[in-house]
Amino acid sequence: MIYLAAIVILFAVIQFFTAWVNFIFRQTPRVKKRFPELLVSVLIPARNEEKNIGFLLTDLMNQEYKNLEILVFDDLSEDRTAEVVNEFCARDSRIRLLQSQGLPEGWMGKNYACHTLANKARGDYFLFVDADVSLQQTIIKDTLNTMQRHKLGLLSLFPIQIMKSFGERITVPVMNYILLSLLPLIFVRVSPFTSHSAANGQFMLFEAEKYRRHLPHQRFKESAVEDIRISRYYKKTGLRTACIAADRNLSCHMYEGYRDSVNGFTKNMLMFFGNSAVVTLIFWLITTLGFIPVAVAGGNMVFWYLALLAMSRVMISDSSHQNVFLNIVLMPVHHIIMGVIIYRAIKLKHRKDDYQWKGRKLV
Repeated sequence: MIYLAAIVILFAVIQFFTAWVNFIFRQTPRVKKRFPELLVSVLIPARNEEKNIGFLLTDLMNQEYKNLEILVFDDLSEDRTAEVVNEFCARDSRIRLLQSQGLPEGWMGKNYACHTLANKARGDYFLFVDADVSLQQTIIKDTLNTMQRHKLGLLSLFPIQIMKSFGERITVPVMNYILLSLLPLIFVRVSPFTSHSAANGQFMLFEAEKYRRHLPHQRFKESAVEDIRISRYYKKTGLRTACIAADRNLSCHMYEGYRDSVNGFTKNMLMFFGNSAVVTLIFWLITTLGFIPVAVAGGNMVFWYLALLAMSRVMISDSSHQNVFLNIVLMPVHHIIMGVIIYRAIKLKHRKDDYQWKGRKLV
């Protein structure tokens, strides 16, 4: 049992140092040098987003960076999404609405929307954003500067996640915990290994010439986790990428309630672990039940183990701009919910016909 306890503590140490790296070396896009104001195409796939799309378009109209074209792809919405966008088109000539003519066989809806948007875009850079994100006035200027300064082919940001219900507070922090305890985000930019890849489809900024050459959304047209696969593909082909946990210039209320959050994270969970159900289960067992062999081993191990867990959660919560105290109190609940999501993800892997997202079955 002592050896098992040692393995558990060693893994906790690795997670602690990963969280520490993400805490200390937080990368914040800021303008430090003036670059030419090239055209940025802001590309928005939208399906049933009448509640959100107006707020996003308002944020885009208020950006300090003005050289924009804004294209919205209405993906057969069943609400007033198109009507809301048309109202904004009348107010700002930079905004255009594209209407879907149907989803071709073999495509995920969002991937087809992004691919179609890119085909219609004229910009030097393509910024794909989800309709439910909130953008502060400097975000495009700052991230474009980061792209140009580091000569990136892809820059992706993880927004601050807005949580309004208790169901969201017991689910959403799970993803931040996994990401920031396993991957030092600075490695996405400086490491050549594809295992050090990450991206978030809520905010992905591409250099347009490289995008047109590789057509990443078409390449992974059938994937429900196209953001991660695109990041790995870019790194594999030698293109420079970066991934940053955003500060308060980018936020998102991604899911509404417990059920919506669990459904959303189910389709992404296994990709954090190379799409391996075995590796995912091992991670959950070590991080959730690891206290058992540590407690049996006795001595000071329990104290140091709990201290490592608590300090890791403090740094991860702070890096994610989440409530530190609440995340520590809810740690046991988070791990139970993680187990539920993992179970559903493994089931989904073998029975994709059971899963729907925004009214569509997963292909």
